[in-house]
Amino acid sequence: MQITYTSGEQVEVYRFSIPVTIGVPLIAFFLQAFVPLRFPFFSMFDLPLLVTIFFGMARRNPVTGLLTGGIIGLLQDSLTHQAIGIYGIAKTVVGYGASSLGVKLDVENAGSRFLVTLVFYVTHEVVYFLVARGLVGQNLRWSWSHELWAALANAFFGVFLFAVLDRFKQRA
Repeated sequence: MQITYTSGEQVEVYRFSIPVTIGVPLIAFFLQAFVPLRFPFFSMFDLPLLVTIFFGMARRNPVTGLLTGGIIGLLQDSLTHQAIGIYGIAKTVVGYGASSLGVKLDVENAGSRFLVTLVFYVTHEVVYFLVARGLVGQNLRWSWSHELWAALANAFFGVFLFAVLDRFKQRA
């Protein structure tokens, strides 16, 4: 088995049009807010997180991933009745990590997308829990079984969502 090195010049970097950059997160927020009212099982999915991961892996720029995660997280914070910044911090970490990892790995195939989404979902939940409990003082419970099932569901859904969002990519 031969191991190949991919230089920074060989990695494809994508950009998105302004309507996609703004519209996709807004649609994710809308669906996240209203679909669980009709279908309660849908509350397991974190669409803004999946959008953050997708944009981070596609753009492959840590600063852009960091800003994307921060903005999406702060917007999500503003729509909840919790302290502003908890989702912002968690999604900033994920956005930075996804874009940094996107440079190093081939994140175009379904298997790597599944694993990356699985890892970043758990990372997001751990960071959220630590910030909410440690810094804000919220009384939260941690359930490994729930978090792992939710991570698997989000990773599986993310593979399909990323395939749909791939249609909006433009080479930079």
